[in-house]
Amino acid sequence: MSTELTVIIALVVCAIILVAALIAERRKIRRLRIKYGPEYKRIVEQEHGKTRRADTILEAREKRVQRLKIRHLTASECDRFANQWRLIQEEFVDSPTAAVTRADSLVTEALAARGYPMSDFEQRAADISVDHPQLVTDYRVAHDISERDRVGHATTEELRRAMQHYRSLFEQVLESHVVHPAEVR
Repeated sequence: MSTELTVIIALVVCAIILVAALIAERRKIRRLRIKYGPEYKRIVEQEHGKTRRADTILEAREKRVQRLKIRHLTASECDRFANQWRLIQEEFVDSPTAAVTRADSLVTEALAARGYPMSDFEQRAADISVDHPQLVTDYRVAHDISERDRVGHATTEELRRAMQHYRSLFEQVLESHVVHPAEVR
């Protein structure tokens, strides 16, 4: 075999390996974009448009959550949390601020019961994004409204929206439909 033929074969093999690597990279990016949706875009913006950095962050999240012992709630835990949630929703009519504060606390408690670590909010949101990527935006919005309300900067309409966002997240955490007070009547 001539040297020229060996070089050509080596170049073709390198080209094939490069194309395969590029295809694998694109598939990974596409998978992450589809799975994480708005959260993917948020991280890319946070990382100043660096998609590789966003990919690395999301893959690290997935590995972290795989190591956690996330579990389903028992039927009695679900019933207890659902009953507390109904009381919080009823409380909203008379005391929206207190209801949103309690909703935030109850969601945190339910997440802890499932096995999510309860360090800081950003870590909780990152962990939740792995299993509930479409709901993490709800969680961020609701938590932001709750934080702004603590210093008196949220309107009643915003508090109502926060409760809706917490309800969506809460239903996913409990893995069931939570009955709204209007549905009971």
